[in-house]
Amino acid sequence: MKTLAEARDAIDALDQHIQRLISDRARIAQQVARIKQKQGDTGDHYRPSREAEVLRRAMERNRGPGGGPLTDEVIARLMREIMSACLSLESPLTVAYLGPEGTYTQSAALKHFGDAVTVRPLTAVDEIFRDVESGAADYGVVPVENSIGGVVTHTLDALVHTKLRICGEVMLPVHHHLLSRETSLTAVNTVYAHPQSFAQTRKWLDSRLPRAEREQVSSNGEAARIAGERGGAAIAGLPAARLYGLNILASNIEDDPGNTTRFLIIGKHDPSATGSDLTSFVATAHRNQPGALFTLLKPLADAQIDMTRIESRPVRGSPVPDYYFFIDFGGHSSDHAARAVLDQVRANAAFFKILGSYPKAVM
Repeated sequence: MKTLAEARDAIDALDQHIQRLISDRARIAQQVARIKQKQGDTGDHYRPSREAEVLRRAMERNRGPGGGPLTDEVIARLMREIMSACLSLESPLTVAYLGPEGTYTQSAALKHFGDAVTVRPLTAVDEIFRDVESGAADYGVVPVENSIGGVVTHTLDALVHTKLRICGEVMLPVHHHLLSRETSLTAVNTVYAHPQSFAQTRKWLDSRLPRAEREQVSSNGEAARIAGERGGAAIAGLPAARLYGLNILASNIEDDPGNTTRFLIIGKHDPSATGSDLTSFVATAHRNQPGALFTLLKPLADAQIDMTRIESRPVRGSPVPDYYFFIDFGGHSSDHAARAVLDQVRANAAFFKILGSYPKAVM
């Protein structure tokens, strides 16, 4: 192609071909729904393990022969939206998240499920669990830890008692922005944010807005909603700026440029193994026994299983100090080696519960 007209004609032809192929995929998705219904599968048709495999293959093709100039992240995002649109033809999903609109949890929900789902903002983590348990939502998205601010204790506490399962995870790079109806930093006298966001931007605030009051609110979306007051500003993401019509006074104000928040997908199903999975469980060690925690975790070390995370939370209402230990490791609970290890941990624990086995975050 030597002319702009030739290039545009080629793009138009490719667009037509791509659209036809997407329509073909959507029609097959409708056929899949009919096949599943005939087999008696009347529930939702979202399968986390299947979607993870499709995304991983798409990224592998992108790196291999014939791969193009788009990044893996862009390819995965495009495939996610195609899958989301096709899945909505099979069984529309409702996903509950920590609201209001404009929160990072909403961004995580859309990153994982795509835009062709109905998102349902709720005001607290325990409400998300109740919504999914009752069937008002098919899945929920809850924050569980941040690379700077640490764990989200409400989520850990809810996981102990729920019958729901962890079905997936989302890793979301978090870039904080200072948003306001004001046009300069000098006009800001109050900053609103979630406590985690204050922890993640403390150095920047100390340096640039040392005299501004800091008001904690339930979410960054809520911070953006009320930041329209005179002299007010919010720490939130770019979607909140667009949603509430706020100016961006400063961008990427997080103290750590690698700031990342991990979210969990909660639902009623157990995803099948994909070959790249995590298993989460919670346990308590026997009290008043020296080396009880060592005994609890030793089976993982003996089997050379990679433990990727451990967190502790006090057991509420216990007459003596006692702790839940939340543990993640690489592998699926259906694997023979993992199943044997989990049986040993269960035998050594005073309390034991598998929270879920699920695909690792694809990107």
